[in-house]
Amino acid sequence: METQLANNLISLASAYGALRQIGETTVGRHCAADGRFFSRIREGKTFTAKKYDEVVDWFSENWPDKSNWPAEVPRTKLPRKRVSESA
Repeated sequence: METQLANNLISLASAYGALRQIGETTVGRHCAADGRFFSRIREGKTFTAKKYDEVVDWFSENWPDKSNWPAEVPRTKLPRKRVSESA
């Protein structure tokens, strides 16, 4: 199970980084407050279920509009609707 969750995080980081045209360390700083978060996961380091949920929730809330969420990764929550500034 942990291997699948790690793969989910790496998939999200890769897809998000490509969509935003930013590197993995920048993605890690944004979603986990840790620039080495994803490199440590690749090295086999562990993470808590709480951290997994926090990171996936961050991606869900910050995923670019009109961009596809990776199909292999369950989305833990729906993105919040953004309020228009003109409202």
